[in-house]
Amino acid sequence: MNAPLKMIKGSDNVFRDLGFPEGEAQNLLLRTDLMIKIEQLVKKSGLIQNEAAEMLGITQPRLNDLLKGRIEKFSLDALVNMLARAGMQVKMTVKKAA
Repeated sequence: MNAPLKMIKGSDNVFRDLGFPEGEAQNLLLRTDLMIKIEQLVKKSGLIQNEAAEMLGITQPRLNDLLKGRIEKFSLDALVNMLARAGMQVKMTVKKAA
């Protein structure tokens, strides 16, 4: 049990590091980033969940799912639409893989 730990440098995508296929790893990372932005927006707003959900154009239970990190319940489209309803603009960059 006293063997030294072996450290492996990770990539810029934790989902890739966990073994997800490349396309799915990219999709999960984008969705995670947008979910974090929405969570930050809700916390900064000072609104209660019902009010924040209304601002995002969703129900309070759906917002609760988002705040609990239930990523499987949210598509990129849905997350972009929520941010747009809240007056935010989402931009994307596409570049050749390294």
